[in-house]
Amino acid sequence: IPELNEERRTELRKLIKAMGEKCKISIRNIRRDANEELKKLLKSKEISEDEEKSYEKNVQTITDKHIAIVDEKVESKEKEIMTI
Repeated sequence: IPELNEERRTELRKLIKAMGEKCKISIRNIRRDANEELKKLLKSKEISEDEEKSYEKNVQTITDKHIAIVDEKVESKEKEIMTI
């Protein structure tokens, strides 16, 4: 296998960023679905408004944590690829 040249490294870096962005979009879609489900539960009076706010806060915390993990993985992989 030939060594990577600078041009190929740059292409791989762009690909990794795109994959990371797709992951983050998926995570945000899951957050949106969870929040919609909470609104349905609130509307049907299965949970209170306070519980809904608490659950939304928990969902946001989990979302932020997983997006940070994706960012960390993308950054470390970029460093690995750009290292000669």
